[in-house]
Amino acid sequence: MANILVVDDDTAILTMIRRILEKDGYNVTTVSDSASVSGQNPERYDLILLDVMMPGKDGFALCEELRARVDCPILFLTAKSEESSLVYGLEKGADDYICKPFGAAELRARVAAHLRRETREHFAGLTFAGSRFQLSARQLLVDGTEIALTKAEYSICEFLARNHGQIFSREQIYEKVFGFDGESDEKTITTHIKNIRMKLEEHHYAPIRTVWGIGYKWEDAKL
Repeated sequence: MANILVVDDDTAILTMIRRILEKDGYNVTTVSDSASVSGQNPERYDLILLDVMMPGKDGFALCEELRARVDCPILFLTAKSEESSLVYGLEKGADDYICKPFGAAELRARVAAHLRRETREHFAGLTFAGSRFQLSARQLLVDGTEIALTKAEYSICEFLARNHGQIFSREQIYEKVFGFDGESDEKTITTHIKNIRMKLEEHHYAPIRTVWGIGYKWEDAKL
């Protein structure tokens, strides 16, 4: 069963999350001091939940530090709903966020969705004129060079590429990629696609097209 690390300075929230997730059979480690996380061997975890507002090292700084060491999904626990804060967190390497207060059902669904996405099987590859997806390795190569994408960014690219030429709204992309029912979050998808485009354009590659008023589609194209 998956190993999950939860970091929050509120011990009541830590206790609640532990009880919820342990009922699903997960191995849960809770930490209330963000400064001590580096000593928790973060590489051994399959998913990490981080509070944003913590004394000392906040969630943004900790996420950036962890992303340099781990490749697992990182989800923020945040009371902040301002777009700038959410965008900033995703740019630091987070895959998603859960806004406080949240219910047990939402927490369980989001955690399960990200873990399913990590463990699902992939076969063969997808090849386009300017790129190739190595599905088993979850890599996107442009002219033979691997693009440094986060888990969420790669999943969005793979989903759109698998459905080449088909238009999807932000709501549809969120539901298909993150795999759980509920209201889609347009800020998450918009920010991830912005970051994807910046990375791909560095390699003169622009496959994601905006269809105004509808959504996005994948069309292989070099700049």
